Amino acid sequence: MMAVPVEGELCFPQLVNTSCRKTQRPHLVTSYMLLSVISLITVTLNLLVIISISHFKQLHTPTNLLLLSLAISDFLVGFLLLFQISLLDGCWFFGDLMCVVYYIVDHSVTSASIGSMVFISVDRYIAICDPLCYTVKVTKTRVDISVYLCWATSFVFHSMCSLDSLKQPGRFNSCVGECVIVVTYVVGITDLFVSFIGPITVILVLHMKVFAVAISQARALRTCTGGVTLQGAATRRSELKAARTLGVVVVVFIACIMPYFCIVISGQDVLLNASSATFIICLFYFNSCLNPLIYAIFYPWFRKSIKLIVTMQILKPDSCQTTIM
Repeated sequence: MMAVPVEGELCFPQLVNTSCRKTQRPHLVTSYMLLSVISLITVTLNLLVIISISHFKQLHTPTNLLLLSLAISDFLVGFLLLFQISLLDGCWFFGDLMCVVYYIVDHSVTSASIGSMVFISVDRYIAICDPLCYTVKVTKTRVDISVYLCWATSFVFHSMCSLDSLKQPGRFNSCVGECVIVVTYVVGITDLFVSFIGPITVILVLHMKVFAVAISQARALRTCTGGVTLQGAATRRSELKAARTLGVVVVVFIACIMPYFCIVISGQDVLLNASSATFIICLFYFNSCLNPLIYAIFYPWFRKSIKLIVTMQILKPDSCQTTIM
């Protein structure tokens, strides 16, 4: 005779016959604490970027608007991590429809973050490789339109990918308290090209061209100065710094999002269970935690704006007119 699970083993103790069982994980408390810290850091860092760019008028430039879009998407990613934390024990308490909505919003926001990174790469490419035409090609209106299209396309695309689940929420659940969607092979491959291969190709190509131009400009400068020792040393340091920065951007991006897409193409029909994919999804979130460090914290204006925010100087009248750069 099969033993009936005790109440503590069920997601919904009142539904003895239909409730899912809680997943027994080692070091569950440690996982809760770790993910909570990641969520807090992600939300805090990106909120600082959002406040800085939104408040100080001097920072209202096309480039910073792209950084603002990236920070908003990463802020939302950090907030959504709270839902992922609740899934560590394998139980979903927000209903079948909210399960589908969670996946759509989560993937859409992540795609918007990746799209913002692509636009930032394009912006930097034009600024370095075609500086004379930068102000003509990159305008606030064009950046606004690009950002709006990025967000709208992300939500429409992922809503279409989850259309079957939206029509019948919970159709793939085996018990009450489970949050499961099915990603078909065709949808997975499409998502692979749209959300990974396409963006990473653009980012790699643009950064390689930017790096090549930076190297050639540094060499030309060294030649014009007659190979002065101090100038040459400074140039070499500049080359190494540029190489490290570009390398960190690309390596972190690939390392954080590649595992998910490897899972997507590993089978014909991938059953993506939120509780069993915690590690893969958290890599997505961790990338959002690192983005403000890579794209913003190295800017002097960001460090100065943090001081003004923390010391509450932004509450003073006309603080938005403060010279930041």
